[in-house]
Formats: sequence, structure tokens, C-alpha cells
Amino acid sequence: MSQENEYLNKTPYRIKRYYAYALATIFALVIPFITINGNHLFLLSFDKKQLHLMGVAFDMQELYLMPFLLMLLFLGIFAVTAIGGRAWCGWACPQTIFRVIYRDLIESKLLGLRRIKNKQKEPDWKKAENASKRVIGILIWAFISLVAAADFMWFFVPPEDFFAYLQNPTEHMFLIGFVLAIAGFLIYDVIFLKEEFCVYVCPYSRVQSVLYDDNTYQAIYSTSRGGNIYNESKEKIIFKQKDLPDEKNECTTCEACVTVCPTHIDIRKGLQLECINCLECVDACTTVMGKLGKPSLVQWSSTNEIKHNKETKIVRKSTILYTVALLVIIGLLFVMGGKKEYMLLNVNKTTQLYKIKEGNEVTNNFLLLFQNTDSKKHTYNLELIDHKDIVIKRFNPFTLNPHQMTKKVVVLSTTARLVNDKTKDTPITVTLRAYAQDDPQRVSVLRKAVFIYPRADKLK
Repeated sequence: MSQENEYLNKTPYRIKRYYAYALATIFALVIPFITINGNHLFLLSFDKKQLHLMGVAFDMQELYLMPFLLMLLFLGIFAVTAIGGRAWCGWACPQTIFRVIYRDLIESKLLGLRRIKNKQKEPDWKKAENASKRVIGILIWAFISLVAAADFMWFFVPPEDFFAYLQNPTEHMFLIGFVLAIAGFLIYDVIFLKEEFCVYVCPYSRVQSVLYDDNTYQAIYSTSRGGNIYNESKEKIIFKQKDLPDEKNECTTCEACVTVCPTHIDIRKGLQLECINCLECVDACTTVMGKLGKPSLVQWSSTNEIKHNKETKIVRKSTILYTVALLVIIGLLFVMGGKKEYMLLNVNKTTQLYKIKEGNEVTNNFLLLFQNTDSKKHTYNLELIDHKDIVIKRFNPFTLNPHQMTKKVVVLSTTARLVNDKTKDTPITVTLRAYAQDDPQRVSVLRKAVFIYPRADKLK
């Protein structure tokens, strides 16, 4: 195999990105439909006030997991950035995927309005043919936007409820309005705002440079081989190959890496916040230099490797710290998730501190809110596991259906002389245990309550 074929026969990064986009799309469309024991793989339901995670349903009172999920998301993206630059932007971000679908598939492949190798040349929209094709493209994208908006909502409103709600649209106008608003934003964003969203709106581009170091993989132009096209002030000084200061400089100044860039930058200028690491410039330069039997001047590599001839270190201080932080958060998620309670119990004291009855019987009234957070029906009972002199009165076992809740008034009573203090009332902490009679080991919770015992001079 000749050197030319060796370089040209490599699978372009653009094709690899398409595979990544297909996987990301399938993942996003399939996840909302996967359920385990009736619970979704991931669902943040505002309607039912629940978080479903890996087939386990957590109610609103258990949303202590959300901070850990958010930390996992952000630290994960930061870790990926430290290692592979803005790989998220170029290879998995919905904004990029949507733009590729509209620009490369609809406008370029289906309608023939653009060339994939020249993303900076706008079609002549004054031509009637181009204008009519653009309307067709907008209609196609509008349909895709509705599907994308519905898919987004499925992570908050489960598909089975979503489609049931659509059968009665007049009763769920807020949901329909929200979907239409998201679809409308996607139409404006993808067709009119375009990559300016990445450059001016997305905050990620503003923090990426802080996360980069000399070992971060990125699209980088080799000035040692190609020559300096820009001076230190980032002003372009070379426009033609004959003007390169050294005849050994290999850049042909063909501008292929420039015209193919979706964010309209010149990678030869160096690191720029607009770069989303899509590696289109690498493919373009590989094609041009491959025909000359040379490797691409723009490489998916690191500053250390290209500029300093040093080996790229994947394992380094920053990546070790990110790995440790991610492992700690994942561990905490498993620990906290393992404390899932299959019933919820809130204990509240009534306004009356206590009541003294005949025979020095002291009673305290409590209002208990029970909720069945399990996926099946349970019969609940209540017991007091400490202070044997205090007993539960006015409580009988009862049954709750899945996700049902009810309030019960519970009376704690004692006839024993617990405290002999003539100066003040005495709070006594007791422990209540609520459990399902049919599954007491798994469905059981402990709650503290404060029993107020009166001062001695109030007793006979």
C-alpha cells in the first residue's frame, strides 16, 4: 500500500461522529421506554413528584440524590474536557447533532443546497428554487423538532402518560404548549441561530480553556511542519504557499480546513473557544496531504506531542483527581440509593402539648402522614420501640395502594411517673417504627417523636 493510500484509507472522523450521533439518538429515544419492575430507568416526574433512577422510584422527600447526579454530570463533562477537549461538543451535544442533521443531511444531502466540504458558503436564498427548498427543509426539520421536543418531555412525563394526555388535548394544553415551545426554539436555534449558539450562548465554551492543559487532546495544527500562517497578534500574514518563510513548510494554503469548519474558524490560528473538536479540519487536511503522501498537518493530538515532542500523559494529576471525585460521587449514589425507603412517614405534633386525664394518664396527640412509595399494596402497622412505659392508643393497621397517602391521628399515652420535675415540662424523645405487615424487613422506617411530660405540680 502506498503512503497516499495509507493516509486516505483511514475512516474519516466525520463518519465516526455519525456513528456516535446514531448511538446517542437511539439512546435518547429508547431510555424513556425502558422500565424495571414498573419504574423507569430514568425519569424526573414533576407530575408525580418522583425521581426514577435505575428502576427505583424516589419520592420528592428523597430527592437528596439530585445534587449527586448533577455533580456527576458536571464533573464527568469536566473530566472529558481535560482529557479530550470539547469532545462532548463535537461528538455528543444535541446542538451539534441537530445542526449536522439539518445542515449535512437535509440541506446538503436531501436538498442539495450546500456542500459538506464547504460549510461557510451560504446558498443564494434570493433564487426561487433555493428559497422553496429552504421551506421544504424547514418543514422537515419542524417535524423532527416535534419528535425531539416530545422525547425531551418523556424524561419528565413518562411516554405512557404523555400519549394518554394527547388523547385529551384540551385538558393538557400546558403540556402541549410546552412541547410546541421547545420545538419552536429548536427551529429557531438550528436554522437561524446555528453555531452562534455554541460561540455566544453556551457557557461551556467560556470555561473550556481553564480545563485544558498541554496533555489535552484537541484539533491542533503543527506549525513546525506547516509553518506559521498567523503572527503572534493572531493576524493572518500568509495567504499563498509561495509566501511561507521556509520552503520546507508543508501547508499548501488550500484553506480546506477553513471552509469545512462549522464554526467558521481557522484552526491554524491555534486554540480558539469556537472550536468544538468536531475534527472536520483533520479530515480535510488528511485528504489534501494524503494525496501528497504526507500525514495531516492538523492532528487529533496534544500540545505536548505536536509542539514539544513529548508523550501525551493520560494519567496525570488532574485526571487522577477527577477520577477520584467521580468514584466518590458514584459510591455516594449507591450508598444513598441503597437507603431507599419504600414508605414515607412524617410525624407532626398537634398544637396541644399534652392532656392529663383521670389517674394521671398523660397523652400526646400526633398527626402522622403515611405514603406508600412502593409499587404494590401494603398493610401498615405502628409500634413504639423504646420507652416501654409509653403506649400507642387509637391506632389500627390499615392498607394503602401504591403511591397512595393518608393521615392518621396517633395518641401516645402513659400512666407511669416518668419525670418528677416541679419547675418545667419535660420533652422525652421516643422512636416510632412503621412497617408493612406483609414485608416488615424491607418496608420499615424509624422516626423520632417528642413526647411532652408535664411538670410534677400539674399531676395529682
